[in-house]
Amino acid sequence: MTAPLHEPTAEAAPSAAEEAAAASTGTKKVQGRSLGRIAWERLKRDKLALTGGVVVLVLILVALFAPLIAHLVGQDPDAYHEDLIDPLFGTPRGSLGGMSGEHLLGVEPVNGRDIFARIIFGARVSLLVGFLSALVAVVLGTVLGILAGFFGGWVDSLISRIMDGLLAFPQLLFTIALVAVMPNHLLGLTGSSVRVFVMILVIGFFGWPYIGRVVRGQTLSMREREYVEAARSLGAGRLYILFKELMPNLVAPIIVYTTMMIPTNILTEAALSFLGVGVKPPTSSWGQMLSSAVEYYESDPMYMIVPGVAIFITVLAFNLFGDGVRDALDPKASR
Repeated sequence: MTAPLHEPTAEAAPSAAEEAAAASTGTKKVQGRSLGRIAWERLKRDKLALTGGVVVLVLILVALFAPLIAHLVGQDPDAYHEDLIDPLFGTPRGSLGGMSGEHLLGVEPVNGRDIFARIIFGARVSLLVGFLSALVAVVLGTVLGILAGFFGGWVDSLISRIMDGLLAFPQLLFTIALVAVMPNHLLGLTGSSVRVFVMILVIGFFGWPYIGRVVRGQTLSMREREYVEAARSLGAGRLYILFKELMPNLVAPIIVYTTMMIPTNILTEAALSFLGVGVKPPTSSWGQMLSSAVEYYESDPMYMIVPGVAIFITVLAFNLFGDGVRDALDPKASR
């Protein structure tokens, strides 16, 4: 007698009787969890990361609804309040830089513009440059990194040498020189919009080699995996392997590196504005406010402290959230 072709195993699906018996005994049915759900459950246990994520979300909402918030508090970021300024010293009247119920964070020296209104409008510039320049870097770095790692040979050598050259290039000096010679009108943009556009492109262009190296290394390690070889043996083309086999496995490191790149870009924008090559007045920027506060740090220290704290909180929140996302997506992490 020949053995049956398919013998029942212990891993077979439970029958209705077995499910009823399990329900009667109070045992819970084991349910599978997706990688996204596992990562979310790990992230929820990290209180610091959640706090950073909440702060990031609040900052994004503040930047999006800055005009509404300024209207609710009754302040215009470009309105002068010279009556609140001491005519002899040019500093705000009262203590703590003129803080009051009407001006929550005080006013600027000389012109008396409301600092709170300028801080929330400055968040728009910082977050816009931080996110969009990171998007440019991620797109370029992902595409060129996966091409270098997958094809190898002269393609890998060419892209790798371009990465090395860009990493050695003086990004800050190039940005200062480029912004200084840019016209006031470009592609329908005018004034500070031109500078924001140039900063996004330059920061993103010089930032892609960092994520490109990460993606290239991950692609090199994955292109010889069993599932890639299986796809090749079944006749899958290169595009299918790139977008269906490799790209889904690169999502986690790309997300992690993006969350770490955004605060660096925010600091770069603040540094450029501090050096005078960022957005033009009267458009508010945290780096520009720090630059203006240098000559008043003794007579009005709050004018320097407020934008400095805003930059510190923003960068710290992104870093905490980025660390938490990295730990949540890393299956080898101990937390």
